[in-house]
Amino acid sequence: MRTFDIDSIKAKYKIVGRDARLYRAIDTALQVARTDLSVLIQGESGVGKEVIPRIIHDNSPRKTSKYIAINCGSIPEGTIDSELFGHEKGSFTGAIGEHEGYFGAANGGTLFLDEVGELPMSTQARLLRVLETGEYIRVGSNEPRKTNVRIVAATNVNMQSAIREGKFREDLYFRLCTISIKMPPLRDRGEDVLTLFKMFALDTANKYQIPQPIRLSPEAEQVMLTYKWPGNIRQLRNLAEQMSILCYDQHIITPALLSDYGVLPGSDSTDMTTIAGNAQDEQSGYSKERPIIFAMLNKLNKDIEQIKDQIVMGNPANNTIETSVSSFPANTSGFNTPTVLPYSPTIAPQDTTPTDIQPTTISDHTDFHHVVEAEEEAELIEENSDLNIEKMERKFIEEALKRNKYRRKMAAAELGISERTLYRKIKDYGLEEM
Repeated sequence: MRTFDIDSIKAKYKIVGRDARLYRAIDTALQVARTDLSVLIQGESGVGKEVIPRIIHDNSPRKTSKYIAINCGSIPEGTIDSELFGHEKGSFTGAIGEHEGYFGAANGGTLFLDEVGELPMSTQARLLRVLETGEYIRVGSNEPRKTNVRIVAATNVNMQSAIREGKFREDLYFRLCTISIKMPPLRDRGEDVLTLFKMFALDTANKYQIPQPIRLSPEAEQVMLTYKWPGNIRQLRNLAEQMSILCYDQHIITPALLSDYGVLPGSDSTDMTTIAGNAQDEQSGYSKERPIIFAMLNKLNKDIEQIKDQIVMGNPANNTIETSVSSFPANTSGFNTPTVLPYSPTIAPQDTTPTDIQPTTISDHTDFHHVVEAEEEAELIEENSDLNIEKMERKFIEEALKRNKYRRKMAAAELGISERTLYRKIKDYGLEEM
């Protein structure tokens, strides 16, 4: 193993880590690069398989020719043959012209087939022919075409299981796997986890001009080393970026902070709802939504107040509306209970009122104040308006995030909920990209 060459390659492609299996994978890629042998890279999703084909191409005699990377799992089954091998004009509906296809476009270069295990069986047969003879046929044509393409493939599928289940051709597997390179999962790379986290945190701090990059406490480092990392390097990068933005004011990352993001020692769970939290997170059903609905009801009360003020100002002769908002102490659940605001119109006596009927004036409405449980308020809103609670909740979360410049900690404090609850709501409503 040529350590000096590998270290220079790592620096060039920004590969971080000292794991022996990582070095072995890079060394194998360098050795096979000068040949035209097919290579199959195997490893879990997120381990960084895509860097190996680039190393192979850039260190091969084909480096001056095209390098094309294709995600086979992202191309619909009905069009993948056309995308890979091309098609003739009029060969199917919508084929208004000829299409060269990736095998034609990459002639003389390298074609990287990512997620090759997702290929349909009919496409696998076409690919096998290319590997065996260097020939392929466009969709809608009978004329064989020649191509000189180096195939490098990658998969996170257990190929032996796929072969046994009839989902992948065994003969194609052996053609692709002339040289096999296995990328180690992050959980098996020891202290590479800490090195990668530091690099991602530093990169994020530089990118967003954060004065000081976050760093792990010794206890947090132990948690990181024992965590299973089901998403591998991709998950670690996302974690470092999220915590750099949301926890930058704390600088030191503790095990408690890591647990808020689903990183627990010896665990591979990333589901925020499984993490033990405070009282409102442990409750079930409607009680989890209480803080946000309280905020929604408060805003509705304010809107009602504004409408009533406008009515009073617009027609004071016919309408006298007095309002009162009472503040009740926090209930046993720790939240302020909103109140239903009663109307208190003053009914003026008329000249035609019989003498035995006294004019009624409702001016003191303190006796009419009453506390209504959150469940009854929610039912009242749903029964008497067209408002949708889920849409309103999503809107409140969006507005809170915008007001706080997408700092989730501050948005959660404004909404009166925990960061874990806000994180779960963001996932439920698909607001991760905000």
